[in-house]
Amino acid sequence: MRTVIQRVKSAKVEVGGMVVGEIGQGLLVLVGIVDDDTEEDEDYIAKKIVNLRIFDDENKVMNKSLLDIGGEVLCVSQFTLHALTKKGNRPSYIMAAKGEVAEPKYDSLCKKIGNLTNKNTKKGIFGEDMQVSLLNDGPVTIIMDSKNKE
Repeated sequence: MRTVIQRVKSAKVEVGGMVVGEIGQGLLVLVGIVDDDTEEDEDYIAKKIVNLRIFDDENKVMNKSLLDIGGEVLCVSQFTLHALTKKGNRPSYIMAAKGEVAEPKYDSLCKKIGNLTNKNTKKGIFGEDMQVSLLNDGPVTIIMDSKNKE
């Protein structure tokens, strides 16, 4: 499971001109899933997301987590995070899980984040053409991969 986590002052996702998910201060999380992602991958990513100390404390030091600030999460599925770009100029997406595999794992991750934050995780609509808007804070952007724990 691969994620791009962006600290935001606000973010929203629209489908067909309608806002389907919107948050204030918190994290926009783009999520890419592969076939062999497991519940352990979901647990790892969910716990890391809510506990990452990437929000400023009173001394302007990134020392607070999403839980510490009471922030919100907006998750958006994004199969292109698993693009293969080694050959040619057209990315290959064969590593990304197909919808019937990826969607339940995406939903499960969102529920786990919600359970850890005691807040409803806002979401895009899986498989739809989405427009994502955000006011990046910092900017702070973290890439996390449950298969490559750096």
